[in-house]
Amino acid sequence: MSRARQDLGKSGEKQAARYLKKQGYILVETNYKTRFGEIDIIARDKDVLCFIEVKARSEIQKALPRQAVNPAKQKKIINTASFFLKEQKLTDQRARFDVIEMIPSNGDWQINLIPNAFQAG
Repeated sequence: MSRARQDLGKSGEKQAARYLKKQGYILVETNYKTRFGEIDIIARDKDVLCFIEVKARSEIQKALPRQAVNPAKQKKIINTASFFLKEQKLTDQRARFDVIEMIPSNGDWQINLIPNAFQAG
């Protein structure tokens, strides 16, 4: 991955975290990594634990950012989330999988939060 793409992704993740806080989410963890994969943001939305994938794109002519969260990526996120829930002894916790699309727009970000973007199992 190029340095510019890495920088775009990190910037998008920081802006997404700020956006979530403004929406009333409580951040639990960022960049949670296991051998299964990584989850960009883990946050609480009231009584639901949200596993959030952030996708930033500099242009959307070919595809929307959410389209990069394909079934293989979803499986990695689900496995990583399952590990987190077991590790934290939260197996009865209500959870969901969200995607945040981040698109640069006139020096700012266009942010699109997609709750329940995909389901486990």
